[in-house]
Amino acid sequence: MPTSLSAAEALEELKTGNARFASGVPRADPFNSELAALAGGQSPFAIVLGCSDSRVPIEIIFDQVPGSLFVVRVAGNFLDSDGLGSIELGVEHLKAKLIVVLGHEHCGAVDLALKYVRDGRGQPGYVQEIINAIAPAVRATRDEEGDWYENAIAHNVKRNVTALTAKSNIIADAVDRREVKVAGGIYSVRTGQVKFKVSSCDGYPKVMPLFEARSGSF
Repeated sequence: MPTSLSAAEALEELKTGNARFASGVPRADPFNSELAALAGGQSPFAIVLGCSDSRVPIEIIFDQVPGSLFVVRVAGNFLDSDGLGSIELGVEHLKAKLIVVLGHEHCGAVDLALKYVRDGRGQPGYVQEIINAIAPAVRATRDEEGDWYENAIAHNVKRNVTALTAKSNIIADAVDRREVKVAGGIYSVRTGQVKFKVSSCDGYPKVMPLFEARSGSF
């Protein structure tokens, strides 16, 4: 899939691919005839920051072949310096047009962060560093209406959508030039569907206020 796709076209490709996957009719062949050609280089049309959860295989849920997506994964789908650098590489050097922060239902990392905030239950080793990164989203949603766990998952996506442009001049400048768009989404491990928090404006996807990429502080 070429990077010549616009951000709107890239988003539509992810939507339609996910619809195929969720409907049980995927068409992507991971061993397609073009696989050998990838040895000469890559041109992914989108970057996805997703969770390490084994139930959320990024290329598969979007029904994409190798070479189509530049994927960064970490438990809890949050940004750190390594992840941000990887995404900047995808924007600056690979010319991907769309960045998606993808959370998911029943996220174990968010669940651990919630237990830490609610009960003070910490974790050994570097696991606590993951919890510390997610805990602000949990605290921010403590008093919101609805399910605290689900709200924290959504807010964690929102925080990291915002962080992409707040922390990176490379990404912020590309967004300002309308060369790149940032979106957030939640994957359902029950249905296989991704719900994007986006709307369309004059053929160009615009992130809704909840997930506005340049909304300011967290």
